[in-house]
Amino acid sequence: MASSFSGATGPHAAAGEDAAPPATPGLWRRMACWLYEGMLLFAVVFVAGWLFSTLGQMRDAMDSRRHLLQAFLFIVFGVYFVYFWAKGQTLAMKTWGIRVVDRRGRALSQGRALLRYLLSWVWFLPPLALIAPFKLGGGEAAVLVLGWVAVWALLARFHPERQFWHDAWAGTRLISSRPMSRR
Repeated sequence: MASSFSGATGPHAAAGEDAAPPATPGLWRRMACWLYEGMLLFAVVFVAGWLFSTLGQMRDAMDSRRHLLQAFLFIVFGVYFVYFWAKGQTLAMKTWGIRVVDRRGRALSQGRALLRYLLSWVWFLPPLALIAPFKLGGGEAAVLVLGWVAVWALLARFHPERQFWHDAWAGTRLISSRPMSRR
């Protein structure tokens, strides 16, 4: 499935020719960005969890409202990613020179960014769905999650443009880019 990029700039744009699509960042760079994003999200989880726990006066991790906390964090993550992806880059993506665009190379709408967020849960939902029914311990759960993440990342090798499959399904793609300037 080839992507066409309209809105090309440069000498070929005036002649009406499509410019070659920007390069897809390598898998190792995308995974390094993914890990860095996880470290940055630790601060988001800490603040959001603290706020929820304080306002809800939760006393311990086994509080019966922990599922509400998980739903709250799901929404907080959604707001975080939809906001930054609609602008083109998260902080981690800026650091690693990666930008998310639609199939035509344009900025994502908030709706498309939301769809990408929901589909990106394919990174975690399959192994998480197996942890609870089988009552896996922490070590087994970590192996299952990390194993699935590795498999899912390697499946990008089978995409014609080496994109992650959730990006293909969402109509988005990751491209190499310099950090976007603020306007």
